[in-house]
Amino acid sequence: MKKRIALLLLFIALALPQAALAQEGAPCDSGTTAWMLTSTALVLLMVPGLAMFYGGLVRKKNVLGTMMHSFVSIAVIGVLWVVCGYSLAFGKNILGGFVGWNSDYFFLKGIDETITNGVPEYVLAMFQGKFAIITPALISGAVAERVYFRGYILFIVLWFLGIYCPLAHWVWASDGWLFNSGAAGVIDLAGGLVIHVSAGVSALAAALFLGRRHGYPERPMQPNNMVMTMMGAGLLWVGWFGFNAGSTVSSGLDTARALTMTQVSASAGACTWMLIEAVKFNKATSLGFVSGILAGLVVITPAAGVVEPWGAIVLGALSSVACFIALQAKDKYGYDDSLDCFGIHGVGSGLGVLLLAFFIRDSWMADAAAASPGWSAISQFGVQALGMGATVALAAAGTVVICLLVEKTVGFRLDEEMELTGLDHSLHAEHGYNLA
Repeated sequence: MKKRIALLLLFIALALPQAALAQEGAPCDSGTTAWMLTSTALVLLMVPGLAMFYGGLVRKKNVLGTMMHSFVSIAVIGVLWVVCGYSLAFGKNILGGFVGWNSDYFFLKGIDETITNGVPEYVLAMFQGKFAIITPALISGAVAERVYFRGYILFIVLWFLGIYCPLAHWVWASDGWLFNSGAAGVIDLAGGLVIHVSAGVSALAAALFLGRRHGYPERPMQPNNMVMTMMGAGLLWVGWFGFNAGSTVSSGLDTARALTMTQVSASAGACTWMLIEAVKFNKATSLGFVSGILAGLVVITPAAGVVEPWGAIVLGALSSVACFIALQAKDKYGYDDSLDCFGIHGVGSGLGVLLLAFFIRDSWMADAAAASPGWSAISQFGVQALGMGATVALAAAGTVVICLLVEKTVGFRLDEEMELTGLDHSLHAEHGYNLA
């Protein structure tokens, strides 16, 4: 018996160092990988959430056509991202740093066995790919109810290649010029510039190019299903935890910070919008409530990794005020940003990109000052403003050019008869609601 126990102890003693060595040398961090896989799924969940949010806000005759604008991006951009998008965004500088390229990322052919920072690169590529998918889908809210489906598809292809990929490279690639600006680069954790400001500015440019829907603003254009819009907003809120916290590409303190600030800012935004409506209209609307949620989410997207909870509350509240004013301005000036992509995403996230400089936690500023003596909030504000200017310029000018190309080739603006009939019947031969 003693001999068997001794042999067992010897086996354990020999096995333990081997197990420890195997664990030490394991290139894949299973905890971080599991969180990044979850985050990837959460960000993808935001696309049907966006489809529901937008689909409920349009008229009944356009609900399917509008939802298709979000879903088709999953397919079209999903393929383009694998073919060349990942390489254009995260490859090494080409064309003077305007965009990137890495032949190993072409069709993702060179990353089959690659582990980066403890995570299979396939996971990182798919996570970033979901950002690329949802961004052009956001723009569809500004051109809702009045574009050809074929024209929209060509638009998002050209926009993705000519605007999204260069911006992603500038801000997030290791050799991107905005990534390396100032003491620690432009701060844009999850796409305040790359996603929301770019989509918002492009949405405004496209809306102005196309002109108003027939009958707007004289004829009432009421949402067809606010229940669906509220459910879509709920899915967006849930998905945003993967959006922001996943962008830390870790599973630790930074992840917890980003997730917390996301929740805090969204809540502050919703509360503030309710207060605004209570004061101005003596009631709180469901549309106002979900608008406040989004205002809080978009403003914290660039800032979630660097601010503290009190800063997230202030930013969420300020974003709701700014976005409410922007929506009032739309009514005043009469431009037809149908579902308020510019008024929420462009204005709210732009505010976050700029104002985050004044709410950065002390530890981050201390590290920045160590790298660049004398670095201050004003210094970082200058870098943020530089990123904002570059994003607005590329998105605005590029979108106008793309709109012209689409209109002159396959056609972009729907003809009047088809628009009045509705997208669902005219373009898809379907109806969203077959109700008696």
